[in-house]
Amino acid sequence: MPPNPSPSTPQPSTPPDIAQAYAEFVSAYQNNPVAFVKNVLRANPLPWQVELLTLVAKGERRISVRAGHGVGKSTCCSWLLLWQLCTRMPQKSVCTAPTASQLFDALFSELKHWANQLPPALRDTLEIFSDRIVHKGAPESSFISARTSSAERPESLAGIHSESVLLIVDEASAIPEAVFESAAGSMSGHSATTILIGNPTRNTGMFFRTHHQLSSDWKTMHVSCRDNPLVSEDFINQISSTYGENSNAFRVRVLGEFSLRDDDSLIAADLVDAAMSRDIVLDETQDLVFGVDVARFGSDRTVLCKRRGNVVTEIRHWSGEDLMGTVGRILHEAKVDKPAMIAVDSIGLGAGVSDRLRELQRENKELRLTSIVDVNVSESNSMNQQAAKLRDELWLAAKDWLETRAVKLPRDDDLRQELVGPTYSFTSNGKIKVEGKADMKRRGMRSPDIADSLCLTFAHGAAIVGGRVPRWIPGEPLRRNISIC
Repeated sequence: MPPNPSPSTPQPSTPPDIAQAYAEFVSAYQNNPVAFVKNVLRANPLPWQVELLTLVAKGERRISVRAGHGVGKSTCCSWLLLWQLCTRMPQKSVCTAPTASQLFDALFSELKHWANQLPPALRDTLEIFSDRIVHKGAPESSFISARTSSAERPESLAGIHSESVLLIVDEASAIPEAVFESAAGSMSGHSATTILIGNPTRNTGMFFRTHHQLSSDWKTMHVSCRDNPLVSEDFINQISSTYGENSNAFRVRVLGEFSLRDDDSLIAADLVDAAMSRDIVLDETQDLVFGVDVARFGSDRTVLCKRRGNVVTEIRHWSGEDLMGTVGRILHEAKVDKPAMIAVDSIGLGAGVSDRLRELQRENKELRLTSIVDVNVSESNSMNQQAAKLRDELWLAAKDWLETRAVKLPRDDDLRQELVGPTYSFTSNGKIKVEGKADMKRRGMRSPDIADSLCLTFAHGAAIVGGRVPRWIPGEPLRRNISIC
């Protein structure tokens, strides 16, 4: 039997209790992502990154960050994803972006870089794949998944349920609305945290609304390139000298502010915002005009817009009504307000509405002084040769009306989104074409039913060309489908 070792004899070290060590690690960092970044990843977060990390630690469930270019967005999101994965079990995290290049060349690439910076004991617990990082001990219940988001695949953020959920949406301005609707269930859990982050490139959509109409429900942050050590002064000077400090490019890419208008949007957001905050005295001597956009299917609404001169006095909308019910609603409003004109989009179901209104007009003397106008917006332009079709002409008329800066719109978030939402392009012969309803729906936006009804109130010019111009020139196009009773 070997002799007992003396107290001075060195003893072999006892293997550490791995479970105990992990428990101590979780206890130290589960509620302290800033310490995790500094002590575990050996990184030095910037003040704005510390603020974001702290907000998540405090339990803020909805955070939206608008930022300039290159300020460290992907890095901070990577830290949060790894902190969540390493300190919670089970947990599910999803990061997404509008395109594969934005997701995998930027955010997920940065995430893999920082995963490889973890201490070996932690790094060995993870397995990195091309589109996900999983915890080896629970690959099905604890992971980070990278998924692109598009209007064609709105379900990318759906079905994420766990004790802890983290959703990070990069380049959030370009994420279609349908994706956010699909993600609503995943975002509803008590321990679900959603972070929207990106350059504020669009004046419409969920990301924009979180910084405006929904700002009371979201914790918002703003990060500028100025005074950011990650952004070179040369970049700021280059954007300034190329586009100017008053340009949208400078506002979005450097200042991290929403543009005054999207570069390809027909109607600038500041025009609509000004019209909604402006005080205009209603001129009762001006004719009252109704514009009616009749719903065709699905979630579309039938909308009645009332405009008297420079003031939109009221907007009413409804859905699920049959044609005769719609006629009844319009007739009731017309008896009360006695409009000079009711302009109805006559494509599809709208033709039946206008036909029935004319039939009732002959029976009701209260409507004898009201012109019932069929507007076929698919026809060629009537007076504005810049417009490709009549619909484009009406939108341009609404834009010109707003640009007078002497008009008033009611405060209506849906109307604002719909007016500033459509983009425009040029046809091969140089005419302006406004984005159609189907194209807007494909990129996740709602059909602009309210805005279309406002545009219809400017149809009187097209109607006159359709039948009341005494100096009509033979050979010029005639709007035969636009009629006046």
